[in-house]
Amino acid sequence: MDLTSHLEHGVVALETAQDLHVLVELTAPDPTPAPHREPLRLAVVLDHSGSMRGHRLDAAKRCASYLAGQLGPRDALSIVAYGNEARLLQPLGRPDPAATGAALASLFAKEMTNLSAGWLKGYHEISTTEDGLRRVLLLTDGLANRGITDPARLAALAGQAAGHGVSTTTIGVGEGFDEDLLTAMADAGGGESHYAEGADDVPGIFAREFGDLATLVAQNLTLELRPSAAVTEFGLLNDLPVTETQEGWRIEIGDAVAGQRLRLVLALHIPGLTILGPTKVADLLLRWVAVGEDIAAHTVTHPLVVAGADPEVAATVTPDTTVTEEVVVLLAGRAMGSARERADAGDVRGASDLLDEHLARLRKVEAQQPDSPSLSSTIEELEATARTLRHHGYGPWERKRLHYGSRSLSRKRRR
Repeated sequence: MDLTSHLEHGVVALETAQDLHVLVELTAPDPTPAPHREPLRLAVVLDHSGSMRGHRLDAAKRCASYLAGQLGPRDALSIVAYGNEARLLQPLGRPDPAATGAALASLFAKEMTNLSAGWLKGYHEISTTEDGLRRVLLLTDGLANRGITDPARLAALAGQAAGHGVSTTTIGVGEGFDEDLLTAMADAGGGESHYAEGADDVPGIFAREFGDLATLVAQNLTLELRPSAAVTEFGLLNDLPVTETQEGWRIEIGDAVAGQRLRLVLALHIPGLTILGPTKVADLLLRWVAVGEDIAAHTVTHPLVVAGADPEVAATVTPDTTVTEEVVVLLAGRAMGSARERADAGDVRGASDLLDEHLARLRKVEAQQPDSPSLSSTIEELEATARTLRHHGYGPWERKRLHYGSRSLSRKRRR
């Protein structure tokens, strides 16, 4: 992993309090050759309750068959279906597209949604192995209404499984599933959480999930900030877990796939530098476990250096527009989350006004960077959401778009 940093203001005025944004960019190495990548151990857990009838279940079956055809001879696949109860359609074993197709042919939509039974059976299949990259892929379009239904308990189970090396990715389809539950399970389970508005979106999600798993090069990424006395406060604009340590703060980042660039923005408060010229204000320590033929732990240390200058000189230095862009996009992601909270409380007008406020900030930055795809796409997303809230109100579709839109913009931003 390569680590670089960019300061929004690399030159700060002496003896003047500063709030400093730092863009940290992590770049993953090239992919491991396919024969040497870590083998995959996957359990596909499919909801076949009554609401999955038709295109949704057909799409889920196609995706399971797709995975069976993409996996290699060193990989292993299991298929679980759940309605009132969980059924093991295909035990964990070498991928066999013909056998997977035959097992899925007998699957029809019916019954309730015993999500816990399905996930637990998928986890049990994967937990019988000790090698490889192990993950449960859970797909549903409904609420957990049988078995364990408490979201906190289900998220805790996913967290316990992650502690034993089995991660969980969730895929919600349509408007009827519980997005808070599925994202909580994925966050606790160390996987991803995806939203498919319709059945046609599901295959692309499975393809991306397989591509990420097949090209995973680093796991358990953490970034530690160890500040000097020059830094008195710390914040993180990304929505990632932060733990205070004896030496500073630790950010839990997760996994990285080959060639991926992840962006984080740190917010540091500096009461005032007293030395003219460069001053180290913190060290960044990036830790990860490399995945491939040889699994090994790595650590990279990177200093953060700020230049102190006379106030007249500091005032002439323009901010780094790359950092400014990242800051306003991350804040827009937070705004979408806050807008959802306002709308949940019945203040739909306040939610749309909040999005309009952040749209103004985004447009101001875009005027200086008109060719930025990130700014353009974020503006389009917020405009469409605010317009929908004003003219169509707030319902399950709008809540999901705000929920997943906020996550997409405000977590570990991918480039």
